Parts: sequence; C-alpha cells; structure tokens
Amino acid sequence: MSIAARVAKALRHGFAAVIPQNCLLCRAAAGDSLLCAACTEALPRLSPECCPVCALPTPGAQTCGACLRHPPHFDATRAVFRYEFPLDRLVQSLKYAHRLASADFLGREIARMLRPSPAPDLILPVPLAAPRLAERGFNQALELARPLARSCGAPLDIRHVRRHRDTTPQASLPWKERAKNIRHAFECDIDLAGMNVLVVDDVMTTGATLDELARTLKAHGANRVENRVLARALKD
Repeated sequence: MSIAARVAKALRHGFAAVIPQNCLLCRAAAGDSLLCAACTEALPRLSPECCPVCALPTPGAQTCGACLRHPPHFDATRAVFRYEFPLDRLVQSLKYAHRLASADFLGREIARMLRPSPAPDLILPVPLAAPRLAERGFNQALELARPLARSCGAPLDIRHVRRHRDTTPQASLPWKERAKNIRHAFECDIDLAGMNVLVVDDVMTTGATLDELARTLKAHGANRVENRVLARALKD
C-alpha cells in the first residue's frame, strides 16, 4: 500500500470511531460500518452449490463439464458473492474511486466466509503490472487479502511473483480473447516446491488470469493452488 493510501486508511478509521457514517449504498445510518445491516444482508451471496474447481453454479456442487473436459491449472475456487448489483458497485468504488473502506469491509467478508483449513503455506494476491499499480496507487487484491492472511496466520507474499507484462485490461476484451491476452504475463523467482498456495482476487470472470497465474506457480513447484475470490461473474 502506498504512503498516501496508508494515511487515508488511518484517517478514515479515526473519523469512523467518532463520527457515525451513512451506508455507502442506501445512505441510511450505518454506525461505524460501510453498509447498513439491511444492505449487508441483501448482498448477492453465491450459492454453496457450485463447481469446486471454478465456482460456477452446478447441481449438487458437482464439478462442471468445462472443468472435466479442460481442467484448469488451479485446483479449487471459492467465492463469496455473485458479481452483480449492488456488489459490483462496491468493487468499482474500490478500484476506480479509491474507496479503501470498501476493501476493509469486503476483505473481512472473504476472511469470514472463506477461511481455509488448514492454513496455506503462502497467500498471494494477484499482482498488478507496475504501470497499473502506479496509476491506481494500490492493488485491490492485496487489500482484500490482508484480513484473510491475518485470520489464518499465513504469510502474505507481494515480492516474489510479478506481473511483468502490462496486458490489455481483461474486462475490455471478449471472453474468448482473455486467455491469449494474459499468456506468459507472470514471473516467479521463488521455489514453491511442495507448497499449497492460496491466490486472492476481486472478481473471477473467465478464470483466464487465475489459470495463467496457477500455471506459473505450478511451474515453480507449487503442489496445490486454490483461489479465494470476492465475486464470481456468472455466464448469464
């Protein structure tokens, strides 16, 4: 996190302790929370009946046909929410309006709902390319991963895996072009032999970015790669 982001976060917590705030979504009184109780309850939580590999809904939580036909490099995925209104507004407020309070709230939701057992050997937020990180000032995946790392006591790595190519933003591309766009975008300089790595990201759409990152991690010895994502975009 940049110095400016840390200062803003400290100031925000200080003000929240003495000045009650309004819900980010409906503007009702929310006390010291980002959302009021009603809006928190209304967030679009993902059904537990999902493919254990890619987190798309399936009957009886069976592995979906796509993952059976073409298994991705990652081993499992769990998500808290469906990527739809109003959860999408919270994610956008974090990424594009720099509302780091959203990261605190959403990161705690990931830690509360998706805490791994046993704890992984390493927690890895999906890296941003250097130009994108400089432009944004922070990595939203890192901010979401912090509460999870604290809750399970696993080390949080932000140095040894990098996104060395500044690719076209995945959200701007058709689904079928995303795997090609992200190919060979990551590099790793740590030996992960035998390690179980937990990858954290904000939104999973096609899974192309997570698949390419898992490919890189396994090429460097990772035994198992699991994803924890805030929200899963559904095909419909």
